[in-house]
Amino acid sequence: MEAGEPHPLSIVVPVHDEAENVEPLVAELLAIAGRVELVEIIFVDDGSADETAARLSRLRRGEKRLRLLRHDRRAGQSAAIRSGVKAARAAWIVTLDGDGQNDPADIPRLVAAAAAAPRPPVLVGGLRTRRHDRWSRRAGSRLANAVRGRLLGDRCPDTGCSLKLFRRDRFLELPYFDGMHRFLPALFALGGEPVLYLPVNHRPRLHGRTKYGNLRRGLIGVVDLLGVRWLQSRTAVVDAREER
Repeated sequence: MEAGEPHPLSIVVPVHDEAENVEPLVAELLAIAGRVELVEIIFVDDGSADETAARLSRLRRGEKRLRLLRHDRRAGQSAAIRSGVKAARAAWIVTLDGDGQNDPADIPRLVAAAAAAPRPPVLVGGLRTRRHDRWSRRAGSRLANAVRGRLLGDRCPDTGCSLKLFRRDRFLELPYFDGMHRFLPALFALGGEPVLYLPVNHRPRLHGRTKYGNLRRGLIGVVDLLGVRWLQSRTAVVDAREER
């Protein structure tokens, strides 16, 4: 992505039981279409048991840029993101949560930051400067970010922010595992290409409830963290120049 060049985007939104949130989110995403080159919005329904898929099906009848993928069972956020990225048509991907807490108005800022960078980044990650979550979630995230940052050295104080912009081809080269979405900054950095971070807005959840708990996520996260650290220790970044 060079400064001044068009950068077509596919927006990927994993959702699970977010029926009340999808319609306002679609409206907000379409509203930024005049500020970015929006190719498509891909919702990946991860085995919802409510009206999420039905409402998205109705919305897509009048909007060709809206696509819906459905998992036949719940597979998790990482699997949903991967399904969406594999199906995407654009070279650059934006991901965000389907609960409405990420602000679509920040997407053009991520794109502008990538275009203005001296070296094109592989990822621009959002940093939630003022989180609107309950105290226990904020405290759990602070602890997890501190431990992860100490061990991985990824210099990302908020890897859990789902609002991210990244290159589709580089994402598909990453090792896939359940939970990889929590480690994207460190995984992208394995290739030695630039990774940027940008403060973004964070909003209260208006409908539904969170799908994650600190204890279960923490226990699984420890195993994943050690796995990513092993990948770092076994990855060598070298430059290969062709002889002329």
